[in-house]
Amino acid sequence: MTTGLLGKKLGMTQVFDTQGRVVPVTVIEAGPCTVVQRKKVQSDGYDAVQLGFGAKKSQRVNKPMLGHFQHAGKGAFGALRELRVDTDSSLEVGQEIRVDIFREGDFVDVTGQTKGRGFAGVVKRWGFKGGPGSHGSMHHRAPGSIGGSSWPSRVFKNMKMGGHYGNERVTVLNLRVVAIQPEKNLLLVRGAVPGAKNGLVFVRRAIKKGNGQ
Repeated sequence: MTTGLLGKKLGMTQVFDTQGRVVPVTVIEAGPCTVVQRKKVQSDGYDAVQLGFGAKKSQRVNKPMLGHFQHAGKGAFGALRELRVDTDSSLEVGQEIRVDIFREGDFVDVTGQTKGRGFAGVVKRWGFKGGPGSHGSMHHRAPGSIGGSSWPSRVFKNMKMGGHYGNERVTVLNLRVVAIQPEKNLLLVRGAVPGAKNGLVFVRRAIKKGNGQ
């Protein structure tokens, strides 16, 4: 079986644990995903499966991709993701993978695309304190000196400055699975995950922490 699923972030809510404590959770529609392609060592040099998620109108798919999707016999998909599997994996093209590959108490890593916030200054982008906020100050949200004129007489690489903020791939590690609703393909994980509502996310078993611990 695979160790991950494509899904859609539905938003955040809260649930109560057995001690009556409030637990903030993100609700993810995880799967069902369809195996669109099975890659093997003999033909491709490595073992992997390509997962398809999210129905898409065939009229909005070009002919090469439409032919690619037809092997699975489940229509067109809006998102594809390749995932490594073991050599002896029994997964085949057309097979569906659902949220029940996870269990309550497991730890997962969630990858998503953060919200794009356009051009941002150093206060918003990097959390700089800024200058005095009182009347007469002309240094409210400016970065300050970025390099002396005598030395180094230039701006160092990787200097924190204003610029494009957000719209980047981010992975949040070791989120605990609080609950699973297989009949609705819902996965509830503790905490926040990257991206906006209805954004595409990828959920995999945590690679830096043992599940069930």
